[in-house]
Amino acid sequence: MNDNNKQQSGQLQIELPQDVAQGEYSNFAIISHSPSEFILDFARVVPGAPKAQVRSRIILAPEHAKRLLGALQENIMRYEREFGPIKIPHQEPRTIAPFPTGKGEA
Repeated sequence: MNDNNKQQSGQLQIELPQDVAQGEYSNFAIISHSPSEFILDFARVVPGAPKAQVRSRIILAPEHAKRLLGALQENIMRYEREFGPIKIPHQEPRTIAPFPTGKGEA
């Protein structure tokens, strides 16, 4: 099957470069939006560190942001069916930091 036939049959080949395949660990996200796009900034928060550095930024059209939300919801349901509920400890509203971002102790 040639490349034209693959594209016509709905198959999409995905390339994962080696430097991207390693991934970036993130335990904090900031989401903002404008009328035309959603911006997702992923950072890593370290206890006691005065600031977090954004490690990756993803910019999405609103339609793709909504598709991503649906895909995440579906995958979380699958995960919880297999491994049990994901428990989120009590935290302040509208924050997804894994721990308080105040001063830490070494």
